[in-house]
Amino acid sequence: MDSEAFTTSEYRPDDLASPTPQDAALPGLLADVAKVAKIEVVPQILEVICRTTGMGFAAVARVTKDRWMACAVRDEIGFGLLPGGELEVASTICDEIRDNETAVVIDHVAEDPVWRDHHTPLKYGLQSYISTPIHYNGLFFGTLCAIDPRPANLRGTQALATFELFAKLIGGHLEAQDRLVESQAALATSQRDSELRDQFIAVLGHDLRNPLAAINGGARLLRKQPSGEKAEFILGQMEQSVARMAGLIDDVMDFARVRLGGGFGLDARPTPPETLSRSLEQLVAELRSARPDRRIESDIVLSETVVCDEARIAQMLSNLLGNALTHGDPAKPVRVEATTADGRFVLSVINGGPAIPPETMAKLFQPFTRGSAEMQQGLGLGLYIASEIARSHGGALTLRSDDRETRFSFSKPL
Repeated sequence: MDSEAFTTSEYRPDDLASPTPQDAALPGLLADVAKVAKIEVVPQILEVICRTTGMGFAAVARVTKDRWMACAVRDEIGFGLLPGGELEVASTICDEIRDNETAVVIDHVAEDPVWRDHHTPLKYGLQSYISTPIHYNGLFFGTLCAIDPRPANLRGTQALATFELFAKLIGGHLEAQDRLVESQAALATSQRDSELRDQFIAVLGHDLRNPLAAINGGARLLRKQPSGEKAEFILGQMEQSVARMAGLIDDVMDFARVRLGGGFGLDARPTPPETLSRSLEQLVAELRSARPDRRIESDIVLSETVVCDEARIAQMLSNLLGNALTHGDPAKPVRVEATTADGRFVLSVINGGPAIPPETMAKLFQPFTRGSAEMQQGLGLGLYIASEIARSHGGALTLRSDDRETRFSFSKPL
């Protein structure tokens, strides 16, 4: 349909409102226009409306008490309105739809006793009109409308139902945009906070090493001097505290590396079975010496080469064994088992004691999680780091717990 269809009407291009830069409401309205422009299906919706109704102009409009602004337009009749363009809101039927929130359908203005003398059709030379409200977050946003200078068969069709469906779709997309923006903002804040926290942890761990090394060095120098039994005891306590603090710093640094994306930087290489066995047995011996009050049994039978970072595997065993000694039944032994069979390396630590509750098991490998209220030492990073070592080796650390035993098992392909 050509634009001459409007030459006999009272509509003129200067009927478009001319908003000024000083208009305080304009930025919000233009933001709403931009939101609609982001909805990829709107052009297809307007095309479908024109094709199914035979009408030549369809639009999504933002309608407030004082403003009518086009957000998206399909113009096949030369009406002359573009996205961002405005009409005087009082000159439109959409103004009444905003007040009543009721759809309006007109097949033929000249034959309609309600609308034939209405100022909007007379002003713009319309003979057919259909418009339905768009709701956004439960509030009136605007309208989805179509007009034409010729009559159209609308009432006897599914036109209104189609419009209402499309209006709900547009409103839903607008709400989804808000949820996406909120989620992205929350994610950005969370990531920023996480990065700052992890950087703080990394710097703190690094800066603690120097004074700790000085304390350790001083204790060693004092040991070389003649001293009494009490001094020997105090030096022993100092050395134990230094070792414990060094372990905590190592855990903090490992945690920071993982959370900052650096990972563990594994030095994985083919490790002969006798080498890996010796490393694991040495770790067990060290813990036996440190905990003479506890019985630690080992059954390490390795017959095949394992591709792994030997130091990290020992660290994993240290964390698992320390956890078992802390939480296991003191009256029962802690067992360490290691095998190479069926193409896999399996390392397990088993302790007796009551079953771990399911709700505790679900979060036991999370950072800063402690196995029980009785555990007053440590940062709750040991099992988390052990699980990350397992993951970085392409394996998995699993947990099985019942009233008979609690078993942590690491398994990876050879």
